[in-house]
Amino acid sequence: MSSIRGAYEEFGAEEYYRRFGADYRNPHETAVRAVIQESVKRNALDLRHVLDLACGSGEATRALLEIGAKEIDGADPYTAAAYSAAIGIPAEELSFEDVAAGALAGRHYSLTVCSFALHLADVSRLPLLAWQLAQVSDALLIVTPHKRPDLRAEWGWRLGDEFVRDRVRARVYLSYGHGQSEQADGQ
Repeated sequence: MSSIRGAYEEFGAEEYYRRFGADYRNPHETAVRAVIQESVKRNALDLRHVLDLACGSGEATRALLEIGAKEIDGADPYTAAAYSAAIGIPAEELSFEDVAAGALAGRHYSLTVCSFALHLADVSRLPLLAWQLAQVSDALLIVTPHKRPDLRAEWGWRLGDEFVRDRVRARVYLSYGHGQSEQADGQ
């Protein structure tokens, strides 16, 4: 495979991960690590209980562990084996569709990180996916090589911070679902 983008064009993103997910490695791991660490520092993100959504082979989890996260749940329907091999703990095989359908209901995460994946979510499902995440997470860090996705307030999120390093964009959203953003607005 010459590039991930080329593989997406050949197979489509979903089929690519079905076929090659167990061996997946993000070639931008160094930049991913840097923007995660900078996002946590710039925004004083709470690392008490983190969801690594679309966890790949654990690039975000490794960055989070390096800066003190203790409890991290990984979730990915295609790369769970790669994550387990790299991190040493199992990942749940939850898709964006599963999350949009309420698979995380009743849980609470101080932070959800979605690295190099949320731009692949079906646009028609994105509002419900974002809403469901806002019900279970105080903050959402999206790490992406694109300008998308851009979450809307009616989906449960307020943009708190955004920056780009080495062509990798970080967006920190605060959930309206847990009072954190109302508190920030009132200060």
